[in-house]
Order: sequence, then structure tokens, then C-alpha cells
Amino acid sequence: MAKNLFDDFSPVSAKLWKQKIQFELKGADYNETVIWNSPEDIKVKPFYDKEDVAKKHSVVTKASQFKICQNIYVFDIEKSIEKALDSINRGAESLRFTIPEEAVNIGKLLEKLPLEKISVYFHFNFISIDFVKKVNVIAKEKKATIYCLLDPIGQLAKDGNWYKTPEKNNFDTLNILSKETSSISIISINGGLYQNAGATMVQQIAYSLAHANEYFNRIPDIDQPIVFQISVGGNYFFEIAKLRAFRILFKTIAKEYNHNLDCHLLVTPTKRNKTIYDYNVNMLRTTTECMSAILGGANAIANLPYDALYHKDNEFGDRIARNQLLILKEESYFDKVDNPGDGSYYIESLTNQLAEKALVLFKDIEANGGFLKQLNEGLIKRKIQESADAEQSLFDSGKETLLGTNKYPNKNDKMKHDLELFPFVKIKPRKTLITPIIEKRLAEKLEQERLSGE
Repeated sequence: MAKNLFDDFSPVSAKLWKQKIQFELKGADYNETVIWNSPEDIKVKPFYDKEDVAKKHSVVTKASQFKICQNIYVFDIEKSIEKALDSINRGAESLRFTIPEEAVNIGKLLEKLPLEKISVYFHFNFISIDFVKKVNVIAKEKKATIYCLLDPIGQLAKDGNWYKTPEKNNFDTLNILSKETSSISIISINGGLYQNAGATMVQQIAYSLAHANEYFNRIPDIDQPIVFQISVGGNYFFEIAKLRAFRILFKTIAKEYNHNLDCHLLVTPTKRNKTIYDYNVNMLRTTTECMSAILGGANAIANLPYDALYHKDNEFGDRIARNQLLILKEESYFDKVDNPGDGSYYIESLTNQLAEKALVLFKDIEANGGFLKQLNEGLIKRKIQESADAEQSLFDSGKETLLGTNKYPNKNDKMKHDLELFPFVKIKPRKTLITPIIEKRLAEKLEQERLSGE
């Protein structure tokens, strides 16, 4: 029998490791020197061992099954079909179509696509029973995997108003659809809104799950996967743990409603840390964020093109974004291992702590009337704004760094004549039921100052 080489080494306890570190610090305070506190109030240590994961939560992530998703805005249907087919030929495995109006011929859009090979997501700028029924018929006839990303609560949170429908309210519409569309998924949660607005990871998890819980309470016939549209930021290991924590808590909550399907995570890199100056750095940021998404167990990833902030959709930006994922999948072998976070004491410890803190916040939301009540009262927006302001203060003071922006900026960069899109928060005065949650990037104020000086 082969000898176990580890038998030659005595086990080293966490106490001995800490003593060794304290010796190397030569009198410096251990807690102040090597332990840092995250915005989620998690104290990050210099090392982790099995003692840190005594309470391990079971989570299954399948990195081998993540799909590369291509975003397509349907303005010209012929061009959209052409782009879809080209994207599939170049490596896309799923498509997310944004449908601006009911006049779009959905049958024609899907007619030439290999629906037996790809999954399709539909983001609507409206909600319509007849339109979604058409999608359901196509999915049933072609045995296609289609997700309609209907999220009235997300619409209220982002826009300040509900969708306009002939039915009494948006939940009546969803209830009708849930009974009459058995071949497609119709419920989605726009969790990316909270991340892009500046929420901490604990808030992102808790708010997204409380958001989903409102649907569980109002739509009793949910028998298809719920799609969580999640954004991931640059805190690499924390983002891996965040997605794992999502799955743990969703499973716990869904079980209370006899919903036995796992959540479906459609993940996109955040816009919050992206910049218009030194924009090539965005490629590095989105690459590590996509890595977090894969290792965290995303079902599909729609990468953010490096120039998405200031350029209209273009072939080059889309190709680079897609190729980043292809390199991770085909050349870096990120799709070869399931449960890649298992065995990492650090990731497992972060997963446990994020899940526990988010569950506490979730319970507090439910005990105080639920997510929708707090959203209507403005409490959710206020809490997110407090977190966003704290992060903005760190960025403004240089304690949170974006290379090329608030550290080592290239003063020779000029962007004023390259802006095809307005890359800042847009003010649109109108009557709304609530004050909407606003997505805002960290670098906006600094970039506006630089543009005014060009």
C-alpha cells in the first residue's frame, strides 16, 4: 500500500499559525495589521483552516454547465436574427433578447434559430399576456428552453411605476400567465439593480430573496425555475461566495413553499466599477468578474463589453466580451470542475458568513412587513443609498482604488468626442409612485470633471 506522505508531518493548529504570524510581525498588533473589515462587516483573516468551517452549508455549483450568453436588443428584426445566428456560430450558447414593444414578430425572430441547442431569455419593456402566450406556444412546439424575465417589482424599484396592464394589477397578470404558460419560466428577479446602485453583498442577497418571496406569496403556481439576474463586482472571492450563498438561502426559502427547483443565476459584470477613461482596464475587471461568476456557479453569463458605457452595441465590443468567456471556458478549463469552491476554507467561511448575515436581514424585512412594503416606504432605497455613499466616500478619498481613474490616471486621455452614449445618471422628471433606485458608477463625478476640462 502506498504511504500517505502527509503522515510525516504533524498537524498545525490555528493557534500555532497565529503565533507564528505574531512573531513575524515583530510587535505590530495582529488585529490591526493583518485583519481587515469588509463593507459587509466580515473580518477577513490572513489564513483559514477547518476550524473556520465547522458549520458548513451544503451547496452544489456546476461550473461545467455555465453557458455563454449574448445580449441582443431587438430594434430591426432582420439584423437581430443575423446577429443571433452570428453569435451562435462564434460561441454563444444562449441569447438574451430585449424586446421593446409588442409589435415585434416573436415567431419570425425565433424561426431560424437552433432552439434545440440554445436557451433563450426575453427581457420585455412591457408585460402582456397575449405576447407571453405566443412565446409559450413556440417553446412547446419546438421543445425550446425559454425564460421570460418578467419582474414587475423590479420594474417598480427601477422605474418608480408598475407596468401598465388591462388587469387590475401586475400580480393578477402573473397569476394568469403562471396557469396558462407551462412550457416557459416567467418569474425573474432583477438583483443586479441593487448591486449597481451600491448595495453591500449582504443587502444584495437579502433584498433579492425578499423580492422573490413577494412572488412566492402572491403567485402560488410557480412551477418553473425563477431566474435571478445578478451583477458581480471586483471583490473576487467574496463574489464567488455571494453566488453560493444565494443558492443556499433560496433553497431554504423555496422549500417553505414546496418549490423544489433550484434558482437559475444569469450573471453579468457590474457597471459600478467600470470607467470611460482608460477603458481597456474594463476588460481586466470583467474577466475576473466572469471568473467569480463561473466559480460561484452561474448558470449563464452575459459579459459586459469593455465599451458598453459610451459606445452603442458594436461587433468588436461584443466579440471581445464573448471571447473573454470562450477563453475561460475552452482554454482555461473553467468548465472542467464542479463545486470548485469546495475545500477552500476561505470561500466556505465567506459563504457561511454572507448567508447567515443575509438571512438575518431577510428575516428582519419579513418581520417588518415584507420587501414590497419597505420598497414603497422608501426604506430599501435609503439603506442602499447609505451603503453607496459609504463606498463613494472611500473612492473619493482614494481608499477604494480604480486603476487609471483615481490612481495612476493617464491625463492625456480624451473622451469627449468618443461618446456615442451618455454614460452618467440621467435625470428624467416624471410622476412616479415611489422614488426609484438609481444605478450609479463610482467614477461618474470624476469623469464629468475631466470631460469639462477637455
